[in-house]
Parts: sequence; structure tokens; C-alpha cells
Amino acid sequence: MTAFTEMLAAGYASDQPSLVLGAALEGAQVHQEPKIRLPLSMANRHGLIAGATGTGKTRTLQLLTEQLSAQGVPVFAADMKGDLSGLAMAAEATERVSARSSDLGWDWISKGVPVEFVSLTGALGVQLRATVSSFGPLLLGKVLSLNDTQTSVLAMVFKYSDDNQLPLLDLHDLRAVLQFLGSDDGKAALKQYGGMSSASVGVLLRKMVELESQGAERFFGEPEFDVHDMLQLTSDGRGVVTCLELPDVAEKPKLFSTFMMWMLAELYHNLPEAGDLPKPKLVFFFDEAHLLFDDASKAFIDQIEQVVRLIRSKGVGVYFVTQTPKDVPEGVLAQLGNRIQHALRAHTPDDDKALRATVRTFPKTSFYDLGETLTSLGIGEAVVTVLNARGTPTPVVATRLIPPSSRMAPLTPEELQADISQSSLLAEYGKSLDRESAREILASRMARTAPPPAEVAQERGSGSQPEKSMAEVAKDAVSSPVGRTVVREVMRGLFGLLGVKPPRRAPARRRRW
Repeated sequence: MTAFTEMLAAGYASDQPSLVLGAALEGAQVHQEPKIRLPLSMANRHGLIAGATGTGKTRTLQLLTEQLSAQGVPVFAADMKGDLSGLAMAAEATERVSARSSDLGWDWISKGVPVEFVSLTGALGVQLRATVSSFGPLLLGKVLSLNDTQTSVLAMVFKYSDDNQLPLLDLHDLRAVLQFLGSDDGKAALKQYGGMSSASVGVLLRKMVELESQGAERFFGEPEFDVHDMLQLTSDGRGVVTCLELPDVAEKPKLFSTFMMWMLAELYHNLPEAGDLPKPKLVFFFDEAHLLFDDASKAFIDQIEQVVRLIRSKGVGVYFVTQTPKDVPEGVLAQLGNRIQHALRAHTPDDDKALRATVRTFPKTSFYDLGETLTSLGIGEAVVTVLNARGTPTPVVATRLIPPSSRMAPLTPEELQADISQSSLLAEYGKSLDRESAREILASRMARTAPPPAEVAQERGSGSQPEKSMAEVAKDAVSSPVGRTVVREVMRGLFGLLGVKPPRRAPARRRRW
């Protein structure tokens, strides 16, 4: 054995359940065995899939998704360009696929994956929704491109709504509360919260109009998506892939990127502690991850880092897909133990700087000049290092990846719509709900010319009735019809989602597979 083959044997020879990535490259030589693999038990240690445009990142995501599903792990994946929809169909056995499989010593099988297509608009999948209240002020501030001062004003609006049992279900509710708080009666009611200027109200309202003009009003509302619906298995034990189709909202990156973080925080809140599992409960692929961090405040990035750090204990793995590691903040990057780095280009000084920064994120290796290797990799090749079963990094290896088993081209519009029409999610999420919420409650109160709730609270505190304790207020809120479903505690925790909120049960539904 050579030093290289000894390194491969020590780092990758294993009989544990794994995700097979491909075969090692030593110069032009392909080492068919042992295969480069990621232990299934380490798949929830998070990861990074990076590389220049056109180098094969999407196919790597597809490959990992197929194998996770086959081993009973549900997957949630963001499909930015529609390229992942082909997961639902078996691939054709072409000469190119056969040649690569033979070169890698891989027994390739054509096979599709069970997929549920979902969408933020309802056009390319089952409509997903979330309430304004559950988004919380920090995430919503990111969507609205607010600065820190404006976000603090929005947080005050959320606090007022919570205190006064005004559920914020959609953007109409938020607008109604803002307009009320900007009125003379509202300004008086808001004194105990610090107040806000008319200019701040105007900015928030204009930002909401801008968001609505991009179609976001269809996303905010009910029925809110229950994250338990991502944890489905087929009757034969395969993990269902929930594919979020995003081509129709590509011009609204802040909306879909913050929605993905909302979903992660919801998962953290709803799933029990799991510890170390033989395989993840769910793996979450975050495509175009740099969009999440662009122009983000330090507080927002700190929250992302906290979610990523904590969600591993719930059995969830998070994989960021982007061009270079520098797109991801250091605090988040440090949490990503599994690395698959496709080719980088060094055409400009900035490219060269990104290349050198990428090389520094990998363990040292005497078998490769990583700077040279990363610029000479072909399509479908990557430099790999993952965590082994003991949780330590495996040796860095240039790898030729095996071809996916599912179609590497998107579904046709007709195929996609036919698949959506059979979705088991349609019965629950196919139609929107419009229940009594902040807009209707405020209109009713003003019609009765009753004093605003804040004034009533002041009167109680002044002597007519004893002021209620926080526990009593919470009990009253939860016991009301609206409160049972949407009222959140003021101190929300991570992204407004980790406060006092009763867990939701996944509804029983007929499986389509």
C-alpha cells in the first residue's frame, strides 16, 4: 500500500451506514475503493456545499438527498432554479452516466424519490403560509429591510399586540395595529411602551406596501405550515423530500431566506431533544445561503448562529449551499463539520482572495496543493472532508462524485402540476383561512368607542380593580378562542418562536405513496 491508499483506508474504510459521495482522485488516478463517504450518524453535524456556478453543487445536493431518503431520513430542500424537481423522476441510463459509474466502480440504479412540492406563492407547489406573529419582529425586520431602530419600533408593536390580545395573522393585521398606534388614541395607549414617531409608522407602512407588491401577502396568514409535515416517511420507509420551489420568488431573496430561518426555529421549538442518533430526523438544505447573511445585522447573525448550534441536538442537520465559505459568517462556518468544496475560479483579485480563504478552512494535507486542486477540479468533482464516526475530521480528498439516480433535468410544467395535484398536503393547506384577528378586534373596539386596552389596564392599576399578574394575563389569553392558537408571549426567544407556545400535533392524513 502507498501512503495515499493507507490514508484512504484509515479515513474512509467503514461498514457503518453512510452516504456514498464518490471515489478518490490521486492526480488522474481514480481509487475505486474505499469510497469517500459521510457516516449517516454524522449527517446532523451540519455541512457546507460550495463552489463556483456550474461546478455541480446542485447535483451534489441531489445526490445527498436521494441517499438520505433511501435510508429513511426526510429532507427539506430549497430549489432556487427549479433544478431539483427532477428528484421525483427516475433518470435515464445514458452513456455518460454509464461511463462515470464504471469509472468509479459504482453500481448505478435509476430511481426517483418521493417528493412533496411546496411554494411561497402556491404557483409551483402547495401554498406555504406563516403568521406575522410567529415570524416575530427580528425576522420580519429582515424581510422588510429595516434598520436597528426601525426593528426596535416593530418589536414594540409586537409587544403591544401581545399585551392587548391582538393576534397578528397577516399583513392586514399589522397595518391595522400600526395605523391605530399612529392615531391620537393609539399614541396615548403607547406611552407606557416608549412611543413612536409618525415618521417610523410611515416607514413601516411603506415597507409593507413594497413587500405586498411583490406578492408576499399570500404568504402571511393561515393555515400556518406545521413543520411536523416535513417528517414524513413512505409506507416502505423512505424519507419524503419536501422541495420548496422558489423560481417565482427569486427577486424576493429576503422573503424566502428568512422563511427558511423561521422554519429552522420552528423545528427547534417543536422537536424534542434527541441527542446522538444513528441517523438524523431531518436534513435541511439551504441553497443560495449568502442571501440570508447579506446586509444582516449582528443581532440577526447571532440568532442564526444560535439556531444552527442548538438544532443539532434535535436531530436536524443543516447544510448551506453557496459559492465560497466566506459567504458564511465565521461563527456559523465553525459549526459546519462536513465540507464538500467544488471548483473555484481565480479570474480576479477578489476571486484569488476567496480561494486563499477557502484553503485555510480545510485541514492540512500533504497529498494535495489545495490552491491548485480547487481551481482544476472538473464538473462533478469536489474536495471533501467530513466527520467520521468518532466525530473527527477525515483526511482531505479530491473526489469524483457518483451520478444521481434521479433525473438531472427539471420536471416539465405539466409533470410538476400533475405531481402537485396528488399532494397529501392539499387537504390541509390548499385553502386560506381568515379568522378574527387584530384588524377585526380593533375595528370592533373602536366601533364600541370603548377605551383602548392600555387605558383599561391603567385604570385597573389605579385602584378600581387589582392589577392582574403576568400568569393571570397569560391564562386569560390562552383560554380565549384566539389566544389558544396565535397569542405569543412577549419574550419570544429565538426569532420570536421559542416563547410559551403549545406544541402542535401532526394531523393524521392518508399517505400518497
